[in-house]
Amino acid sequence: MKIFKIFFFIFSLVLISCGGIQEVTVKDGKFLKGNKPYYFVGANYWYGPLIAASNIGDRERLIKELDLMDSLGIDNLRILVGAEGGNEDFQVKPALQPEQGKYNQDLLNGLDFLLAEMAKREMYAVLYLNNNWIWSGGMSAYLNWNGYGEVANPFLEKYSWPDYFEYTQQFHTCKPCREAFKDHIRFIVGRTNAYNGKKYTEDNTIMSWQVANEPRIFTEEDREPFKDWLNEVVSILEELDPDTLISTGAEGKASYLQEIETYKILHENPDIDYLTMHMWPKNWQWYSPENEVETLQTSIGNAKEYIQEHIKVAEDLNKPIVISEFGFPRAKESLSPEASVKNRNDFYEALFLELKQSFENKGVLAGVNFWGFGGFAKTNPITGKWEKGDDFSADPPQEPQGLNTVFSSDKSTLQIIKKYNKIVNPEAVE
Repeated sequence: MKIFKIFFFIFSLVLISCGGIQEVTVKDGKFLKGNKPYYFVGANYWYGPLIAASNIGDRERLIKELDLMDSLGIDNLRILVGAEGGNEDFQVKPALQPEQGKYNQDLLNGLDFLLAEMAKREMYAVLYLNNNWIWSGGMSAYLNWNGYGEVANPFLEKYSWPDYFEYTQQFHTCKPCREAFKDHIRFIVGRTNAYNGKKYTEDNTIMSWQVANEPRIFTEEDREPFKDWLNEVVSILEELDPDTLISTGAEGKASYLQEIETYKILHENPDIDYLTMHMWPKNWQWYSPENEVETLQTSIGNAKEYIQEHIKVAEDLNKPIVISEFGFPRAKESLSPEASVKNRNDFYEALFLELKQSFENKGVLAGVNFWGFGGFAKTNPITGKWEKGDDFSADPPQEPQGLNTVFSSDKSTLQIIKKYNKIVNPEAVE
């Protein structure tokens, strides 16, 4: 009997080594895929579960897009798992959670299908569970559900962005909101995939649980409530799924009143496995379509400084760091897929070169997820507005459709992505 057990153990190891997606872990400030370093050029693909849904989705499109990304070596997708409400203008419809605690079963099924298809292609998912911004409901929806009144929608004339910030900040001190969000976490993390029978907690396809998309400290008064909330969420994720990585979804110091020291303090939590940063040259006034040549160079210079500042924190904390969002518009902010992407390509390549250098030096900058992959989406380049029933693209409903989207027709951009994945992640490239 003892000999049989030893044989069975060895046979199991052989089966594991011969197939299946390998777990991504962190050791000495690096990602490891199995026992090898893992660096990647990945994508934001927030709408994946929506087009994967059996009723409202488009699975034929999903399969084509996953196959295209797979051929480019894109094996890391950042995906939204938490759209709430769906009642506001400029908001994702349908919502995963149209009412507090009630779920759209079609979209849950879509999430399962997406993860099962990703597993077949040995792709990894970074699943973010909430959103600081109104386009998917997020924190403002929880406040509305729990008696805080009408959402201060900044896309309506009567509200401004400061109004929205003031409203959304209340989430961090709203006890019923926090409890409801923890219930959402328990529900999603505790799920079993209907297509492959794997518990989410045992599925290596899920590389990381991410607290939220760009969770922010809005004011000085918000510091301690935010820290308390963040640590609470990280703690429950660690308790529910200790074997899956945890990240915050932060923009970097831009999430924390532009204070790099605050960013460092918040990420000292030992249960936060790696760091994130984002970069938006247009939104951050680095880039202007009125002066594209000069401000492109300004954007590249500022991006490099921003990257190095955050790499220093990651090195101090001995944790990997990922540029998990960055976007850049087409020439003159055109929404047409035919418009030039030369400036975008130059900005992308500048960031990819930073990753290449880190890869060659075995550094802590481990990956980038561009925003975002829109694949075969058909958008309206005239109005740019997303209407219910339109194709989902990388640009969320609050933004002009096509603004930052990389379409399947953007051959030059796709070739740059493939070029750098061949360097840093050659096993993933066909």
